[in-house]
Amino acid sequence: MDSNSSFQNNSTSTDLGFQDNSMDSNNLKTSSRPKDNFGVLLISHGSSLDYASKTFKEIVTKYIETTGHKTEVGYMKVAEPSISKAIDNLTKDGDIDRIIAMPVFLAQGIHTNIDIPLMLGLSPLETDPRCPEGNYPPDHYLNDLNPINFDGEINLINCIGADSSILNIIDKRVNSAIETSKIKTTDQKTGIILVSHGSRLNYNREFITDIFNQYIITNDYVVGQGFMELSEPSIPQAINKIIKNNEIDRLVVVPVFIAPGVHTTRDIPTILGLLEDNEKKDSHNHSHSNNHTHSHSHTHDHSHAREEIEFNGEILYTEPLGADSLIIEIIKERIENEIK
Repeated sequence: MDSNSSFQNNSTSTDLGFQDNSMDSNNLKTSSRPKDNFGVLLISHGSSLDYASKTFKEIVTKYIETTGHKTEVGYMKVAEPSISKAIDNLTKDGDIDRIIAMPVFLAQGIHTNIDIPLMLGLSPLETDPRCPEGNYPPDHYLNDLNPINFDGEINLINCIGADSSILNIIDKRVNSAIETSKIKTTDQKTGIILVSHGSRLNYNREFITDIFNQYIITNDYVVGQGFMELSEPSIPQAINKIIKNNEIDRLVVVPVFIAPGVHTTRDIPTILGLLEDNEKKDSHNHSHSNNHTHSHSHTHDHSHAREEIEFNGEILYTEPLGADSLIIEIIKERIENEIK
């Protein structure tokens, strides 16, 4: 796919640390427009699970209640509305000439730097490692994008990133899990595993490593980090490392994701051995992201086939970050910085 042939409009992306010299500055509508003549587009990946969409609807509702900004959520895949449809919804009254688009993702990656810019009618921010020449297979989703029916300015800003407020949300999830624990032990004998998705690009590792480095200096827990797929250490490797070097009675596993989805309700619990076979089949229909206990070693065959978690203690598995008020505040701060 030639990104310059299908995605030309009067839009530009800003604030992401990349220069796009191919855009004609004469087309940019940046002069004398009122500061309040804008709309906000919050972008999510999308999930086949209804409660993932509910999380982002809650984020949008809270954001509107907090700011009063005209706001829509758009999904890359699976869920509705799509990004193009959300833009249609945002602009249907004809009262805005600028859209501030923010990926509600924790870390940069292929979606934020390649897919979302293209879906917005912008140039990708870097070469796609999946297809460096841009010649995507005929059935690739980037070959089936809907046009953006908006001739104003689109400002694509940074995703959430390793904001220190995330540490407070992690603390909430850990404390909530420990309240359900069936054993009595100390903080020093409690291990915390921060789980991220993993990525072909290095951004996801940089994000969770930054969060990890901030988190370890704020408490007395033994803390590790692991990736669900694509990167190492894997979740079993992360668990085995901290229990090898420390006396651990219980583990609290925190999925550092925004919303519940297939990864948090099926994939990660399967790696941890928290789902029975019948639960795996039914994981698209209900949530498994409440606190769980686990007391036997096991293997899994997700991305790191047949690796064994060598832990016989209690495993507590938390909810993801969700529509926490601190997430709303981060989004608000990012948008207000762009408005200024």
